[in-house]
Amino acid sequence: MDSYITNQVERYHKGLCSLIVIFSLFFANPVSADCHPIMEYQAKKLHSKKMINFCKAFKDKVLLVVNTASKCGFTPQFEALEQLHQKYKSQGFEVVGFASNDFRQEYKSEADVATVCFKNFGVNFTMIAPSVVSGENQNTFYKVLTNKTGKEPKWNFNKFLISKDRESIQYFKSSAQPLNGDIERQIVTLISDE
Repeated sequence: MDSYITNQVERYHKGLCSLIVIFSLFFANPVSADCHPIMEYQAKKLHSKKMINFCKAFKDKVLLVVNTASKCGFTPQFEALEQLHQKYKSQGFEVVGFASNDFRQEYKSEADVATVCFKNFGVNFTMIAPSVVSGENQNTFYKVLTNKTGKEPKWNFNKFLISKDRESIQYFKSSAQPLNGDIERQIVTLISDE
């Protein structure tokens, strides 16, 4: 008799667990219903407690994603990236910077990173707190970019241009200039097409 009751309790428990799993899949994250899988990512904003939900923050935007560092020969690109951001933000374009010390050219203090970005270069586009963008410990957003393009950052200021529908992801090397070149031409095409 005890084994019969134990079996019934176990069956009830399994059924209840299945219902909870089904419920959570359908109702736990209503944002993901219209969110492309690439954008299902959250990260802390640089030198802030605020979390950025990529689905909400960048919905229907063409994105230029850049891994940044404060002590690199390419660091002055912050200025051109900000100009690019200001030039096209009203047309559905955003720059997103991922601070990273992957190549040992970033400050250890987020406050110092923020000073370089916000005070020295006047950055207004979204900057993400330092994280790993290459190798085994790559953050999940960059892992998806790497899987989709077959490319991962080899140095600071590598760039990924992502179309609004998330179907097109183009990779650009560090030396690719944000303004007056291929990147800007591609941005104009993407914001015009969509």
